Amino acid sequence: MGKLAFNQLAKAFMAAWKAACAAVGVVKLHIPAGTYLIGPTKFAGPCKNVHSLTVNMKGYLKATTDLSQYVTGDDWVEFAWVDMLILTGGGTFDGQGAVSWPYNKCPTNKHCKVLPTSVKFVATSNTLVQNIKSLNSKFFHIALVGCKNFWGKNIQITAPSNSPNTDGIHIERSTGVTIYNSVIGTGDDCISIGHSNSEVLLSGISCGPGHGISIGSLGRYHNEGDVRGLVIKDSTLAGTSNGVRIKTWENSPGTSKAVNMTFENIVMNSVANPIIIDQMYCPYSSCASDAPSGVILSDIFFRNIRGTSTTPVAVTLRCSRGVPCKNVNLQDVNLKYVGQLPATASCMNVKASYSGTQIPPPCR
Repeated sequence: MGKLAFNQLAKAFMAAWKAACAAVGVVKLHIPAGTYLIGPTKFAGPCKNVHSLTVNMKGYLKATTDLSQYVTGDDWVEFAWVDMLILTGGGTFDGQGAVSWPYNKCPTNKHCKVLPTSVKFVATSNTLVQNIKSLNSKFFHIALVGCKNFWGKNIQITAPSNSPNTDGIHIERSTGVTIYNSVIGTGDDCISIGHSNSEVLLSGISCGPGHGISIGSLGRYHNEGDVRGLVIKDSTLAGTSNGVRIKTWENSPGTSKAVNMTFENIVMNSVANPIIIDQMYCPYSSCASDAPSGVILSDIFFRNIRGTSTTPVAVTLRCSRGVPCKNVNLQDVNLKYVGQLPATASCMNVKASYSGTQIPPPCR
């Protein structure tokens, strides 16, 4: 596609959005079947007279691989400041990330240049996303930042297991988020729940490959808000490098809390580290300090977690020596090591409570 056609297509998308946002009442915007190559595109509100705005996306959108098209801070497709948005239609967002992944230095450099997220929702309210596919994002597939009342259903996310930082869905500074009946296989966390989130429900998630379902990482930045009221249930993880994980940075610059978190009815199929709390998180070869994490973890419940572990230590509760975990509860855990030896548990700076079946045996 030539540059002229590329620019004309971008203008057509923006003109259609502008007309839809300026309309009155119940509005539908159709993106018909076909392949469209587009650069960074922002669908912004507010749409003051729109009662609901449905984007019926049946097309196959491909992101430009020319990184010079993305100004610093740009993501690929962004929906911002919109109320009552519905994104549906069975279409695909193809980030064409393979060309960009070699330029991603974030796994080894804390001060890296962040590549564009494929689909980002900023300060939206009452949003429904269903029957949408995301393929090979450059960085995160889908990100929610500052959203209120978001429902995601039947979302399919795919990237190779070795693709860097391709989190399936990242949630930050949001409240009232429900993601269910979705299939995610990627190179990083299937779903990551960052700081300042509350009332998040994940249900019916199929995760793998990837790094599992993570709370965090938390405690990296100053003035992070608390995390509270999370439920992850009725889900399956297969072949992931972690199962359900809470991760907080060592030497966190401030104090915050992550409280009232429940992990329930989850199946682990050949998963490394099926249950893990890691308050000594540092993804780099070395970190500046070994000062303890200041993130307070409490009221954590693991219920009916079962399956197989590819690591001998199936349960790891590695809490902060500065602020030990409080009220950690394990009920009916049955995780068997795929090797010859029995599975074991490892605990630091925590006195957990146990009930029902406990395989591996509790820490003593």
